[in-house]
Amino acid sequence: MLAIIGIVIVLGAIAGGYLMEHGKLLVLMQPAELVIIFGAAVGTVIVGNPLPTLMKIVNGLKGVFTGSPFTKAFYLENLKMVYELFTLARKSGTAKLEEDVDNPGKSAVFSKYPKFLKSHHALAFFCDTLRMAVSGGVEALDIDTMMEVDLEVHHRESHEPVGALSTMADALPGLGIVAAVLGVVITMGALGGPKEDIGHKVASALVGTFLGILLCYGIFGPLAVAMSKQNDQEGYYFGFLRMAGLAFVKGLSPMMAVELARRAIPTSVRPSFQEMEAACRGGGAVASKAA
Repeated sequence: MLAIIGIVIVLGAIAGGYLMEHGKLLVLMQPAELVIIFGAAVGTVIVGNPLPTLMKIVNGLKGVFTGSPFTKAFYLENLKMVYELFTLARKSGTAKLEEDVDNPGKSAVFSKYPKFLKSHHALAFFCDTLRMAVSGGVEALDIDTMMEVDLEVHHRESHEPVGALSTMADALPGLGIVAAVLGVVITMGALGGPKEDIGHKVASALVGTFLGILLCYGIFGPLAVAMSKQNDQEGYYFGFLRMAGLAFVKGLSPMMAVELARRAIPTSVRPSFQEMEAACRGGGAVASKAA
């Protein structure tokens, strides 16, 4: 929602200032220039990136416009899930936990948290970590190193679509010049005709440069930054799961494990200890209030 509001402010400020100078908005309506600039920009992204990266760009833009899912209520739900899972492991033994991490879809704990089950990478990251822990013979330091490597790979992959979108944004001013040059070519062919017609064609050519710069610095550049920050929020979430897994490997109690994981949550959405304790021990009202 904030991204939409920001784009509206950018376009509104430009249009408002232009009208204050007694400009005519219809002059800026140049569909052909937009087709040249935006179409060529999309083409450069397709040429330079594989299909998985293109899909990540689309999904990343959807996430920017729909808002971040990593809220306080989201973290409270995950804290409760971790607490229930570790409590079950302590009461029923690691054999029961191994069954849950091998088949999370059939797990009595995981099945209560469909959002987590749909997050395939988070599910695999967390379950693989616990699977290594219950298999035995692996030191806590080695498991932590495995998680760190996994997070580094995920970080690089998550920033590939950001880099692709940033490259597209950087190309837009140059493509605006391409559109302007094409407009000048058309204008040169109209020399000797009515002055009004020549003036209209020159204006159309200049609009190409304007659109290229506007799309770069006013829309797609900021969208790439927003995607990057969204990836950072996802990185914080994986750091939270890493701390939870590490606490289990070290043999901490369920409450101590979720407290260690809670400390890895960004302060802007971090639940208090009282909220966490109430959620983990059946305080559903607290969790819903935090939303």
